[in-house]
Amino acid sequence: MGFNINTYKTKGLLQGDMTIWTALIVLCIISIIEVYSASSGMSYKSGKYWQPMTEHGMFVFIGFFMTWFVHQVPCKLFKISSLLLIIVSFGMLIWALVAGAKTNDAGRWISIMGKTFQPSEFAKLALIGYVAYIMSVCRDEKNKISNLGLKMICPVAGVFIFLILLENFSTAALLSVVIFSMLIIGEAPKRFLMPVILSVSFAIAIGGTVMLTMSKETAMEIGETIKPLHRLPTWVSRLHEDHTLPEDPNDYNVNDHQQVAHAKIAVATCNIVGRGPGKSVERDYLPQAFSDFIYAIIIEEGGIFFAVIVMLAYLALIYRAWRIASKCAKPFPAFLVMGLATMLVLQALVNMGVAVGLLPVTGQPLPLVSKGGTSYIITCIYIGMILSVSRSAKKIDENKAQLITTDGEGNTHSEEDTAVIRG
Repeated sequence: MGFNINTYKTKGLLQGDMTIWTALIVLCIISIIEVYSASSGMSYKSGKYWQPMTEHGMFVFIGFFMTWFVHQVPCKLFKISSLLLIIVSFGMLIWALVAGAKTNDAGRWISIMGKTFQPSEFAKLALIGYVAYIMSVCRDEKNKISNLGLKMICPVAGVFIFLILLENFSTAALLSVVIFSMLIIGEAPKRFLMPVILSVSFAIAIGGTVMLTMSKETAMEIGETIKPLHRLPTWVSRLHEDHTLPEDPNDYNVNDHQQVAHAKIAVATCNIVGRGPGKSVERDYLPQAFSDFIYAIIIEEGGIFFAVIVMLAYLALIYRAWRIASKCAKPFPAFLVMGLATMLVLQALVNMGVAVGLLPVTGQPLPLVSKGGTSYIITCIYIGMILSVSRSAKKIDENKAQLITTDGEGNTHSEEDTAVIRG
């Protein structure tokens, strides 16, 4: 299949890949509707009925504006700023670890002038940009990642992932998969990749075994004694959760599995076509219905049709990102686009897997849909950067098209051939 430049808009307010713009707009509209619906119980109790929509709508508007603003920025500026971003984000992670604001017993937040945000969201963007930069400048004679590039990527990525891991295991795991995927795309040598796979697998096996054999009381003691491991009780608790269903449904204790149980009830009661917008029942019982489990509410209200629409929107993002990357003349924008798109889509798939009961609870929001503040805006910046690269890919295709001319007999020639014919 050829790369169709008609999918791009060359003039006007929205430029770049129109499929990505369409996916963004669809997800934003669904987000506003479903966040308002999922927050209705909370707004009813507070008496501020329009507050959830106005607050989230403001972030959606700011995020959309940031997408538009960033997509106008030349891609080369992302390359220049990648080293600065990695330094700033490292400082933020240290700040969050030492003096981060506590939310659900996790010090993941930084507070500035009364506004809080997660430095891990900023760190994901910075690390992906840094890895893309190093992979683009450190190439060997076979145009693959050089040993110097690997030495510059692995220690930095390891430190960032470790700092994020202490506060957010699932985010660290997702980021690890994304960075490893970028190394595969960049054709890192197998003699490097295989030891990494074996080492990580061994570490996961040992760590999982230790936590499975550890009692919750022991985990609590370790978490209280060693402050960086204060999230250990949460990890152990989630590993110890019994996900098997009893033979008799009456023996199932919903209170012990509140999130998972009510998410499954929401999915099971959608009756294929859904209850209809704003008619969710489980939103009143499901914790974080507007965030971590919003996909379950989408299925309950919109049925299988809207569930598929949301999934197709993310699949369209990764497909168009791959098409854009394949047309990039330089390696940096190609690596950047694939890294950002993989992060977005992988997080979305994990969230949807959790909502329908295929994966254990992780706490990952649904990108561009779940209620959020700075995380929503940073996700929109991801999209803006991808669209910025797509504008460059469009220009390359247009330049190639301009080099082709047709003679009077209907034969096509390159610009050089035409000059010879005319000469």
